[in-house]
Amino acid sequence: MESISITGSKRKSLGKADAKIARRAGLVPCIVYGGKEETHLEIDERQFSKLVYTPNQYIVNLDVDGQAISAILKAIQFHPVTDRIVHVDFQELAGRPVKLTLPILTKGQSKGVLAGGRLRIVRRNVKVQGLPKDMPSFIELDISDLAIGKSFKIGDLKIPGVAFLADDSQIIVAVRMKRGALVEAEIEGAEGEEAGAEGEEASAEGGDAPAAEAAAE
Repeated sequence: MESISITGSKRKSLGKADAKIARRAGLVPCIVYGGKEETHLEIDERQFSKLVYTPNQYIVNLDVDGQAISAILKAIQFHPVTDRIVHVDFQELAGRPVKLTLPILTKGQSKGVLAGGRLRIVRRNVKVQGLPKDMPSFIELDISDLAIGKSFKIGDLKIPGVAFLADDSQIIVAVRMKRGALVEAEIEGAEGEEAGAEGEEASAEGGDAPAAEAAAE
């Protein structure tokens, strides 16, 4: 998993009034939990641009007044009107497995789509559990060989040391036949059946004629 470095400072007071003052100054109140003790800090809002506005997961290397803390982003709160960040929760990494939601990114162009199929993306992320050292920032899924009627499921994903917290049978992406193509195929099939039936009738009529002539003689 890739990492991002962020610098912050410990909060001197934990009151709501102090939090409002910090936000007016462009600082975001934060908390780091999961270690020996909780750490309350404030971080310049601009430092979150690469961490928050992306679906990818990162290890966050926090520098809090010279103290190094390795953590992951667990929760973030936005103002309901301005959409500004008002609070962030970090979980400290202490050598224990963590639960994350990883984005699933598709790669390539499906041969089923090139043949006239329709790509249907069912899931764009999946919950996983494992050690941070085994976690990727995202999951890349190559769909180049995905044909019409085929799909990728959770059970098809394999990452050493990482467990997927979803049913193996859940579909991630599939290629379906387009409705227009399906109707056309049904019409062609029906026409083929009609042609076959007409051929059988013609064959039956042709077979009776010699027998009738022979009887007449």
